[in-house]
Amino acid sequence: MNWAEEEFKTMEFGDARLDRRAVLLAEQLSQRMRSHPVVLCLQDTTELDFRGQDIEGLGPLSYEAQRGLYLQPTYAVTPGREPLGRINSWNWAREFKPEGDGARPGMLESGHWLEGYERLLDLAAQMSQTWLVYVADRESDLLALMQRAQHSAHAVDYAIRAQHNRVLPGDDKLWTRVMDSGVLGRIGFEMPAGRGRKARRVQQELHVQRVMLKAPAGAKQDIEVRCLIASEIDAPARARSVVWRLLSNRAVDTLEQALELVQWYRARWEIELFFLVLKEGCRVERLQFGHIERLMRLGRQLPELPADLLFDADEWHGAYILNRKKPPKEVPALNTVVRLVAQLGGFLGRKHDGELGAKTLCLGLREITIFVQSARFARDAGTCV
Repeated sequence: MNWAEEEFKTMEFGDARLDRRAVLLAEQLSQRMRSHPVVLCLQDTTELDFRGQDIEGLGPLSYEAQRGLYLQPTYAVTPGREPLGRINSWNWAREFKPEGDGARPGMLESGHWLEGYERLLDLAAQMSQTWLVYVADRESDLLALMQRAQHSAHAVDYAIRAQHNRVLPGDDKLWTRVMDSGVLGRIGFEMPAGRGRKARRVQQELHVQRVMLKAPAGAKQDIEVRCLIASEIDAPARARSVVWRLLSNRAVDTLEQALELVQWYRARWEIELFFLVLKEGCRVERLQFGHIERLMRLGRQLPELPADLLFDADEWHGAYILNRKKPPKEVPALNTVVRLVAQLGGFLGRKHDGELGAKTLCLGLREITIFVQSARFARDAGTCV
C-alpha cells in the first residue's frame, strides 16, 4: 500500500467523489515531494474559535470560556519556502476540566507531536531520494520524540526549538553549556514585520555544542543532540532580542551547517502563513493558498517574469483598472501585477511597509475574481466590448 492510500484511510468523507479527490490530492503531494531533494515538514498547532456558533462537540481552548477545536497539521515546503501541501493533520476538542484542580481528562496532546514524526518515518520509507526534515516549535521538545528519531537511525532529521533547559550528565545545564562554548560565527537576516513588531535587520551570534541528554525513565541509551543557540547582538532599544535555541540530530560543525539549521527553523513561518490564510482568507484558502504562496515567491525571486505566465489578460487588465491605472499595451512584469493585486487587498506599498503578505494578496485576488467574472458576464451578454 502506498502513502497516498494510507493517507486516504485516515480520512472520513460522506461523498465518494470527495474520497477519490482525497486520494488524488495525496498522490499529487507525494509526487511533488519526490521531485525535491529536501523537504521541510512543518508541524504546529492553532486554535479554531467557534464561540457563539451552534456547533456540537466543541471543547475549551486557551481559556475555559472559549469554545472551539484544535488543529495540528504537518505542512510540507521546500528549503526555498515553496509550499507543497498538507501531509496530514489532527483536529480535536479538549475535554473540560473537572471541578477543582483535577487534571484534564483525555489523551495527552504531546501524542500528536510523536504521531506526526511517526507518520514522517512511514513516508520516508517510500521516498528514498527525498530527505525529510521535521521542523517544529517548543511544544515538540520531547525526549520521547528525539529518542524515537535516534532509534530509527534518524530516517527523518529534526530541527526543533528547545523549551527545556535540561540538566545534563555532570549536573550542568544545557543552555549554559552551549553558551560557554566559543562563538562559531555570526549571521544576519531581514526579519519581516509582525504583530506589534516592525521589520528590521537582525544580527545573531551562533553557539553550538554536541551534548548527551539523559534518557527517559526506562530507556538504556542517552540521546545525542546538537544544540544551537542563535542570540541577537546589538538589538534596537525597546526591541525584544531574537534568541532561538534549537535542537537537531544533524552535525553542526561549520558556520554553513549552522546557517542551514537556522534557515530551516525560519521556514517554520510558512505554517503561520497557512494558519493566517486558513482563518482570514475569506473562504478561498483551501483552493488558492498554494497559488497565493507561489505568486508571493515568484514575484520576489523572479520579478521580471511576464505576468501572463500566471494571470490571463482579463486578470492583469483588471488589476490595473481596479487600481485606476491604464493597462499597458505590452504584458507587464509579474511582480508589478502581484503588487497591484495586493494593493486591492490593503497593501500600501510604501518603502517602510516591507514585502506584501498572504492576507492582502488573498483579499486582492478575491477582488480580481469578482471583477473578471462580472466583466465576462457583461461581455457574453453583449453589454460591453
